[in-house]
Amino acid sequence: MFLFRRLSIPLIVLAATAGPVYWAFPEGLSAARSVGIVLGWAGCGLLLASLLLMLRETGLACRLGGLERMYRWHHHVGMAAYVLLLTHPLALAADAWPGATLLAWQTLSPFSQGPPVWLGWLSLLLLMLGLATTFATRIPYRSWRWLHLSLGIGVLLGLWHLLQLGIEEPVLPILALAALFLGWRLIGEDSGLAARPYLVQSATPVADEMVEITLKPLAEPIAVKAGQFVLVAFFAGPTFRGCGEFHPFTVSAIGLDGHIRIGVKALGDCTRRLQGIEPGVPARVHGAFGTFLAERPAAAQLWLAGGIGITPFLALLRAGPLSQPTTLVYLHRSPADAAFLEEIRVLADGDPQLSLQALATGSAPADLDSLLPAAPALAGIECYLCGPPAMIAAVRQSLRKRGVTPRHIHFENFGFR
Repeated sequence: MFLFRRLSIPLIVLAATAGPVYWAFPEGLSAARSVGIVLGWAGCGLLLASLLLMLRETGLACRLGGLERMYRWHHHVGMAAYVLLLTHPLALAADAWPGATLLAWQTLSPFSQGPPVWLGWLSLLLLMLGLATTFATRIPYRSWRWLHLSLGIGVLLGLWHLLQLGIEEPVLPILALAALFLGWRLIGEDSGLAARPYLVQSATPVADEMVEITLKPLAEPIAVKAGQFVLVAFFAGPTFRGCGEFHPFTVSAIGLDGHIRIGVKALGDCTRRLQGIEPGVPARVHGAFGTFLAERPAAAQLWLAGGIGITPFLALLRAGPLSQPTTLVYLHRSPADAAFLEEIRVLADGDPQLSLQALATGSAPADLDSLLPAAPALAGIECYLCGPPAMIAAVRQSLRKRGVTPRHIHFENFGFR
């Protein structure tokens, strides 16, 4: 199963790229023109794979190694597609260069061509705009989402560009799949059609600028396990102004009656507003996603949590006693930021398999050399990390220096949008 998940996305990308190239491979043309055509079809295939990888489907995410892994590939594949498609017209123009420079320019210039070329360049511009938002993490989520939508529009325009050139195969099947993926993402996922209705039952402050929200199902509850996250949209209540966008939240507790609890840290406009949420606010929940704590082996384990990264571990601790020796290192800035610390101490006192180390680091990075066990003590240990990306990167580097292989390092961070 591990090998299948590791190879699933690369195989999808390879098939999506090779299929259109094989179907429309040019024959009897010059080298430059053939390269240009191959680059264009390969870019189309990569874009189709990128659209598939942006879907938020629980079954698909489980088979492909998790939603976060899908999104990382989505970004990389999208950028590779843009580079190939940008090179595509340059290679076509190179077919006339240097013998006929005017013809080469006319091949590139949208001012000397008709609607097909205009559509091609407009598609590239929209793809550029959509890819730029990948790096613009500081803009508001609502603006980011609509700007990112230009990627999908750019794909459709690029395929229309091919239809205008009189190419129907394999454009029509690709266009149908692209429209299906985009339509399901917009209607089924972004609009909440695939999500299930819940109601806010309570909201309890657990640390500075952090609240734990209990959600009660109004229909069939979602299937969720400890370590997973859900996408939740909160709507308007009697005095609460809703923020109806879906955001990811890690589940901190799972009730037998279908209730779930999530920890919410004030990290943006919506999450700051959620600090004052009230009971009775309607919500929709989509998921669950993630394989962070799934299929844990029987070996001894090291858990390292930073800040709100404690929530997936807390869900597992609340589910019952551990079955293997586990050391939990909990890093927080100050006692006021140490969410759930007292409860975790009580759980550690009652579970002989759990050893707790809680440390207030202040504003400085933690001294990992003194926190982490020496290399001999880490032999055969499974390491699970959850917290801010900078902390994850530093801990992974320290573990690698101690001889821990990547296969034994499992992590989840908060770079997800």
